[in-house]
Amino acid sequence: MKITAIVQARMGSTRLPGKVLQDLGGETALGRVVRRLRRSEMVEEVVIATTFSPNDQAIVLEARRLGIPVFIGDERDVLDRYYQAARAFPTDLVVRITSDCPLIDPHVTDLTIRAFLSERPDYASNALERTFPRGLDTEVMTASALGRAWRQARQPYEREHVTPFIYEHPEIFKVLPVTNQDDYSSHRWTLDTPEDLEFIRTVYSRFDNRDDFSWRDVLDLLAREPALVYLNRHVEQKVLHEVQ
Repeated sequence: MKITAIVQARMGSTRLPGKVLQDLGGETALGRVVRRLRRSEMVEEVVIATTFSPNDQAIVLEARRLGIPVFIGDERDVLDRYYQAARAFPTDLVVRITSDCPLIDPHVTDLTIRAFLSERPDYASNALERTFPRGLDTEVMTASALGRAWRQARQPYEREHVTPFIYEHPEIFKVLPVTNQDDYSSHRWTLDTPEDLEFIRTVYSRFDNRDDFSWRDVLDLLAREPALVYLNRHVEQKVLHEVQ
């Protein structure tokens, strides 16, 4: 069974334009995501899925620098982009990762994949019932479930956010929430605003700009320096039905 992580990336962002190529201690945010995913024991291939927008040519060039295959697809219909990427790079399981998660933890990703392989749902995610920090989000789905969503999803938010049609229809799909014993969902480790960028840059600087630290290492850091949490705690997450 082939397992492929498809990382969606584009330069457009209303709150932090070009965020995926922002520098994080000598490496781009996208580069950090890729480097961390490469340490996954379960993911066999990482693919970057970007768009035909001229602005996103920079992401194509970055993918080539990173030595990662790239798929170019629709900018707004991200569900179509994922579906077509999974066809271009045939796979059995699609792992959805977003490029605004430069603290993604390969062990958490592997945990989600292993839960999927154990229970054999159509879809599993550690964001269905949040217990992990926002920014470690991993979604795992069969290629067939992705294909059915691609054929049947009609609402704009279902197309932009890729997976709502799956997890909002448990009468069609078997879905599996993957949770942690302790709840750390109040932590915000995603990259969407200048405040997020400051927080993530600070985290990387505390680890000498390496990227081999774990999510629990970050929790330990925040326990030692609790003031860091307030760098971006006030940032409000965009709601699901808000099309960007």
